[in-house]
Amino acid sequence: MRTKQRGSGWSIKAAYNLYKLFGYKFVYYLMYPSAFFYYLKAKNVEDALSIYYEQIGLEFTKKRHFEHLRHFAVCMCDRFISLADPKDYTFEIQNEEYLNSELEKGGILLLSHFGGWSTSANCFGHLNLKMNVVMKEVLMRDIKKIEESIQTSGNSHLYVIDTGKGGIASTLEIAEALRKNELVSIMADRPLSRKTAKKINFFGKDALFNKNPFDIAYKMNKPLIAIYTSYIKPQTYKIDYVKIEINKENDMQKEVSLCMKTYVQKLESNIREYPQGWFNLYNFWETKIED
Repeated sequence: MRTKQRGSGWSIKAAYNLYKLFGYKFVYYLMYPSAFFYYLKAKNVEDALSIYYEQIGLEFTKKRHFEHLRHFAVCMCDRFISLADPKDYTFEIQNEEYLNSELEKGGILLLSHFGGWSTSANCFGHLNLKMNVVMKEVLMRDIKKIEESIQTSGNSHLYVIDTGKGGIASTLEIAEALRKNELVSIMADRPLSRKTAKKINFFGKDALFNKNPFDIAYKMNKPLIAIYTSYIKPQTYKIDYVKIEINKENDMQKEVSLCMKTYVQKLESNIREYPQGWFNLYNFWETKIED
């Protein structure tokens, strides 16, 4: 299984510059022709979406194909525009005070390539917390340059733990951040290697998920908070979440499996409600992985 980061640096930078010149509405409508281009050209994405919609039990129509790509384009632009102007975004959160209080305690934040996951991180800048985002920087070099060029005081809480430095170095950084009761954000829906991959039933068929954050939570006795961010309308997202407590009375293997199933079941429920927010644009049910 190989994954490819979608969204080129130059196109995102161009969209952001157009936003600064002409405003959000201009960029929002620009995503229609942009999505249509990929609708015509990205055959591999079309194949992956066809498999996805079949697996979740929905008909894969031309309209649904186009709208899925448009949703992806809008969410990608929002990732960067919300960095510059987070106050222009609305996040609908049920029991927001409870979520904020839990986040401020630190722990592991489980993210997924679903909806506005990257935009949601920008809405927590007002909280007194440091959010350590675990990622491989080399895969996102161009995109990271754009983010750095639009850094504001509103997103100074974000810090990258680069897995490209090596397993030991990144593991020590994660452990130190958790020891300080900081927040560590990890993508739970993409394993980086065979070692961190675990098969979980997902819409009736096994798929590979990342067990690494669950292993860490068990070993360090830290809570897990899974966040699912759904695009509702321009500059408006809904944030759903579930806190997953670790039961140390269970052995590690059993408890990790139970926690992963809770995360996946909640992901399924959000996908059923917002199917166009799924942004793993490859055959997710391919269970072979290359290190």
